[in-house]
Amino acid sequence: MTDQELLERYYTDRDNEWLGILLQRYTLLLLGVCMKYLKREEEARDSVQQIFVKVLQELSKYRVEYFKSWIYTIARNHCLMKLRDQHGHPATISDNMLAAWDEETGKGRHLEKDQLLELMEQSLQELGKEQKLCVNSFYLEKRSYQEIAAVTGFSLMQVKSHIQNGKRNLKLIMERRVREKSKST
Repeated sequence: MTDQELLERYYTDRDNEWLGILLQRYTLLLLGVCMKYLKREEEARDSVQQIFVKVLQELSKYRVEYFKSWIYTIARNHCLMKLRDQHGHPATISDNMLAAWDEETGKGRHLEKDQLLELMEQSLQELGKEQKLCVNSFYLEKRSYQEIAAVTGFSLMQVKSHIQNGKRNLKLIMERRVREKSKST
């Protein structure tokens, strides 16, 4: 069965057995992605398990069209967040750091970024199938035009067009959602 068929069966009867088959297919890919970023096998294996849990949670909320690219993005983002948490934050917080933290501004910026990312993720779901695939592949998976063309079967011109139009449409969708939200508050 194809990935799409397994996903359809999962969405139809919500039987986790279908997801188990699907996740088993991608275990080595996920381990490879995690090893690439994290470098340590034990940490990579733990991360694969955490990614499986995340996939189970997210698939119940969203309808995924291109499972391989979606799960790759989930894995990459998980590893990047893990690296950021390990390397980006000091081990101890000094009183000076606490004094420098402007609670209003700091929390506000953090919430604003979270809301923007959530808005972008929701808006991305409104794009057409081809645009969503090309935008995801180019911006989230960092694939080249040639790689996207090879994977999708689109010509280079089609890939460029889908990315350009997808980016523009994503911006318009996000602006519309912001206007709608501001009207409702």
